[in-house]
Amino acid sequence: MKSITKVFLLGLVLCVGLLATACPKRVAIADIEANPSKYSGKSVGIAGTVEQSYGVSIPGTNYRGGIYKVSDGTGSIWVVTENTVPAKGAKIGVKGKVQDGVNYNGKNYGLGMREEDRRFADK
Repeated sequence: MKSITKVFLLGLVLCVGLLATACPKRVAIADIEANPSKYSGKSVGIAGTVEQSYGVSIPGTNYRGGIYKVSDGTGSIWVVTENTVPAKGAKIGVKGKVQDGVNYNGKNYGLGMREEDRRFADK
């Protein structure tokens, strides 16, 4: 019985360790802007407030997406999403891949992120 408990606890510790390493590192936007090549193509996490948002969502279809600008007090960055865009003033955390030359609807927004996941701050 004791060996089963040890195996279970060891497995649990390994799973938690693997999940913790899969979480992206939270980065200040100023750090991304200062050294974009360091973060290019890598998943990072940022948190801040939505300053601007432009998007399209047609009810009853799968057509939606847009771009929004997140500011964390150190800088701001554009985030491209294939989901609905958050409202201006929303406090959010975003996980995504940093890339240079983010394009949306034929317009280049320069340095930005392609959203992989998003969380809203609790009120």
